[in-house]
Amino acid sequence: MTIKELAYSVQQHLQAKTATSFKRSHIYELLAASFGFNSQAAFSVDTVLTEFCRNDSRSVPQTSSIRRRCIELGYQPDIAILVTSALESFLTEREIGIASISSLISRLRGEFPDEGYELEYDEDELFNSSNEALGPILLDGLDAAASKGNALAHYALALIYAPDDEDYLGAGSSYWYAQRQQGRVLTGVEEEWAEAHAYRLAQAQKYAHHLKEAGRLGHQDALLDLADRFDDPSFFEQSCHDVDADPAAVADIAERMGRPADVRHWLTIAAENGDTDAMLQLIEEYDHGDLQRCWTWVYLSQLVGTDLSQDAHYAINEDGSDYDDDVGGPLYVAGRDGVDLAPLAPAQDAIAKLAAHRLFKQMEQNVR
Repeated sequence: MTIKELAYSVQQHLQAKTATSFKRSHIYELLAASFGFNSQAAFSVDTVLTEFCRNDSRSVPQTSSIRRRCIELGYQPDIAILVTSALESFLTEREIGIASISSLISRLRGEFPDEGYELEYDEDELFNSSNEALGPILLDGLDAAASKGNALAHYALALIYAPDDEDYLGAGSSYWYAQRQQGRVLTGVEEEWAEAHAYRLAQAQKYAHHLKEAGRLGHQDALLDLADRFDDPSFFEQSCHDVDADPAAVADIAERMGRPADVRHWLTIAAENGDTDAMLQLIEEYDHGDLQRCWTWVYLSQLVGTDLSQDAHYAINEDGSDYDDDVGGPLYVAGRDGVDLAPLAPAQDAIAKLAAHRLFKQMEQNVR
């Protein structure tokens, strides 16, 4: 069922129950009011309709909101009472609810709220990341929102259509797909391989389209994904970045794209947040010409519990796994040597230590 079909069904149901004619636009307004929104415009910012599945948490239609909105739209109070009852029963019987697009995106990205965080809607718990579980109404709602320039909807659709890294396009599938494109009539498993390849191509095209649209509309995670997947530099060419991503991972993307200034920028952010691997890379590759800054990283590493000036070696097996004394066998050494820096003059050393303590204090404040 599409959103339009749902709205038509609601319209027919209300007209039959109230003997009153309703504009289709008013139906959308009443649906929004059913879930506590003052208008369809407010509803569409970060919300879509969906069908509940078994074991999903349920939302309760907002009686007062429906009645109030009905009167605001120009219907008489007695009609508003009938509309409220009829719409509530319709939504309950059809198991229609809502989902937050932002929450959907978090789930599709494998992210979960921090402990103690309260979801605005219980129904945000209703979906998992499989396409089949999303349902046609939710997908149609995302498509409708995306067509109106909603960056969140575009990004959610991009994540839904994102290709599985493990589901590569096999040579056999592409071969039979090419044969069919050239006019060869296929049957049996050959046709199935061609269809599977065509489906994956269509999914990949949808993914790229929605990701690029979300990026064009300024969605930061989409821009970062474009850099990661397609080497699109738009994310790094912005004057500022508002993305909740691991800065070390962003630095890796920049390094792969050959952007040393951006690598240094994001490694610095990672180091200032306690990433000792980033501190070590800055010392060895980017800040080696600034001895005072290198010592700042060393002192900061000590404050976070990993002294970069000390050796850190450990035993491993031939395959790189941790060595087990109880098992025995050939032993190999992995790890790193401690950073060997020239000493600083007393005044510079004091400045480096003070800078490290300031960074550490800022880190502590950020985690509170």
